[in-house]
Amino acid sequence: AYSFNFITFYIIFLPPLQVLCVQIKCFHEIITIGYSVYHSYHLPWFRTLSWYFLLCVNYFFYGETVTDYFFTLVQREEPLRILSKYHRFISFALYLTGFCMFVLSLVKKHYRLQFYMFGWTHVTLLIIVTQSHLIIHNLFEGMIWFIVPISCVICNDIMAYMFGFFFGRTPLIKLSPKKTWEGFIGGFFATVVFGILLSYVMAGYRCFVCPVEFNSDSNSFTVDCEPSELFQLQDYSLPAALESLTGWATVRMYPFQIHSIALSAFASIVGPFGGFFASGFKRAFKIKDFANTIPGHGGIMDRFDCQYLMATFVNVYIASFIRGPNPTKVIQQLMALRLDQQLHIFNSLKAHLTEKGLLPANEEVA
Repeated sequence: AYSFNFITFYIIFLPPLQVLCVQIKCFHEIITIGYSVYHSYHLPWFRTLSWYFLLCVNYFFYGETVTDYFFTLVQREEPLRILSKYHRFISFALYLTGFCMFVLSLVKKHYRLQFYMFGWTHVTLLIIVTQSHLIIHNLFEGMIWFIVPISCVICNDIMAYMFGFFFGRTPLIKLSPKKTWEGFIGGFFATVVFGILLSYVMAGYRCFVCPVEFNSDSNSFTVDCEPSELFQLQDYSLPAALESLTGWATVRMYPFQIHSIALSAFASIVGPFGGFFASGFKRAFKIKDFANTIPGHGGIMDRFDCQYLMATFVNVYIASFIRGPNPTKVIQQLMALRLDQQLHIFNSLKAHLTEKGLLPANEEVA
């Protein structure tokens, strides 16, 4: 039996399920646009194959995620261990089945259109499904990597609108005539301040900063840890100019707040281009919104066009500047090896540490 608490249950199950629901709806909205454009040609199996490929890609990504983050649990359960061992082969076999079904569905005189729609489906999978799973990866690194970026995008959207409404005079881009430079710049500064403040509040709680892990000793999923230096208050010296203005020689803040500036800057400067991209897409097909799911606000995709781009940046940012070697994952993988392989690695590590002077040269293995 596995034990849970409310916070762990919320982090492990609810947000991924929410992301999955949003992903499916966004995929449906884009595929529906393609179908509405070409439905008069009666292309066989288009929607069936589109949903089949969505199922295959989700099976692949969710399997990879579970194996990566919950390796110990997977190795303990025999069915999961078998599925994990052959996961990529099963995923490839499922995709090949869909590929063969597409080839069999080709109809004379519609070849070009069918390949257009085949490409349409795969580009949609790349944009929607891949990036939605990056959101889940960010979530498992700690709730703060999930909430702060999403909140920064929302804050920038609101503040850019407000600054543009009250002070907007200069058009920003032709794709979105209502966007102004005043709103763009005002939204940037407001979002940076918001990101710093929100990060300060969230960095003090372990449930927000600790990654999701499976504890094999207690048979439970945990989000409890000793916060890394990223989430521990430190003193920073202020530049002379700021010191003269504020009268403070130092300021006490979390290192994560510095990283939040990069997240806020991306949400304010590059993030809106996700919306511009969506605007160009809608103009190309002469539609106002992706759907009418939300009265007065269009479809789900209209609300999440910037979030997917933001999720990709956060994932790349974590991999490039935050995440280091994880001893826990290394040990988990070592424990899954055969005993002779473990012994070989132990002797190799012992020889390396002895060479570095961390172990006495005459120490013998008991």
